[in-house]
Amino acid sequence: MKFCRFSLLPALLALSLSACVTTNSPTTGQGQGVSYGDAKAVETVSTDLGSTDIQTTSEKMTQSLLQTPLLQDIVRQRGLLMASPVENKTSEYFDTKLITDTVLSQLQKNGVRYVIAGDEMQNQVDELRRQNQSGLYKKSSTAKVGNMQGAQYRLDGSVSSIVKRGGGVKDVYYKINMRLIEIESGVVEWSDEKEIRKVLNY
Repeated sequence: MKFCRFSLLPALLALSLSACVTTNSPTTGQGQGVSYGDAKAVETVSTDLGSTDIQTTSEKMTQSLLQTPLLQDIVRQRGLLMASPVENKTSEYFDTKLITDTVLSQLQKNGVRYVIAGDEMQNQVDELRRQNQSGLYKKSSTAKVGNMQGAQYRLDGSVSSIVKRGGGVKDVYYKINMRLIEIESGVVEWSDEKEIRKVLNY
């Protein structure tokens, strides 16, 4: 009996030590790791404008534009668009360029051509100067100054919101508006809007 008691001691010690060792998987530990989600899934984390709002707004504006006879004329005539930044009139911060970039990308897939916006023009100007004034390039291969093309139409828009709180409820109403303006005349040739309401009970 004495022999059996001492022979079990190492086994019991090893068992107790193994129970104290914990391992955390980098992908399955609670609160740890990163997993991919569905980029198109409905996002309801907060009342702020989120990915779902950007996607649905961009889709609505793109489809509305594509249905206008004017846009078909622009495509046939190889006309050019540009987009001014969407103005954020809300009290929250988000990158409104996500809306215009998505709309322009979808329009281009349908044959619409566009030029870079004014706030991006400095990079274009710097590159032209580098090619023509640095002395590093063959004259025959440089992009010539004075050949940039101007857009005939400009996309712009705005995002506004009304926020109400009371009785444990936060109610946020968003209105997103976009317009297509003929640059030469200043005439608004197309406009549309998207309304979003988000309610949070707390």
